[in-house]
Amino acid sequence: MFIEVSIVVPVLNEAATIRGCLARLRRDFPDCELLVADGGSRDGTAALAAQYGRVVHSEPGRGRQMNAGAAASAGAILWFVHADCTIPVTALAALRSALADPAVVGGGLQLRFDQRSAGLNWLAYTSNHRAQRLGWIFGDQAMFVRRAVFEELGGFPQIPLMEDLEISRRLRRRGQLLVLPVACTASARRLVQHGPWRMTVLMQVLKAQYLLGVDPERIRRRYEAGTRRGRRKRAPWRRSVVPPSDNGPNIWTWS
Repeated sequence: MFIEVSIVVPVLNEAATIRGCLARLRRDFPDCELLVADGGSRDGTAALAAQYGRVVHSEPGRGRQMNAGAAASAGAILWFVHADCTIPVTALAALRSALADPAVVGGGLQLRFDQRSAGLNWLAYTSNHRAQRLGWIFGDQAMFVRRAVFEELGGFPQIPLMEDLEISRRLRRRGQLLVLPVACTASARRLVQHGPWRMTVLMQVLKAQYLLGVDPERIRRRYEAGTRRGRRKRAPWRRSVVPPSDNGPNIWTWS
């Protein structure tokens, strides 16, 4: 049977949320192949995910996991969806319409957060503007890509972070990237935990370093140091209500 679209969900220790995510994807997109790329969860995530789709195991790291899921999939179109994102049912029709144009190699959805504040609204607005103007599609925007082009590029680069930014830049050189007129609703928990404005400044600095050629491993260490400082500044009771990080920082969504 020909499978047009394969949905790949990278996960790590997502037992608290994975069933809701996968149940929605299975209900709303029944014609799509559903794969879960587990990076070594220790909380039963893989067993829970197996009730909804095929589970693929890999080393941790979103780039590695998404590559593993893509390699095990059968679809002509790859659609990468994070476990803490909600995709509207209308997105699949918009995706198919976009890819009816052979010049389009991929794209993503518009971004919005599941909480509202001046800082979060600004981040969503500037992230969408950046994606439309520069073609930088990040994880929380549910990137989709033609399999043939993805494989020609060698998949996501094997770097500790910035894999979404880097593959977006490479895809942009191969064809057109579109931002669909539907929104992916992303969890704002990490932004709320660390502070939206503080994270905005940190991300701008780190993205600039990456574009200037700084080693991604060095950038990763600086990010981790920066977020540790942010956590120490918050009161213990505020920290306790935020679940532990699941699959590492999805930091490049934010403008």
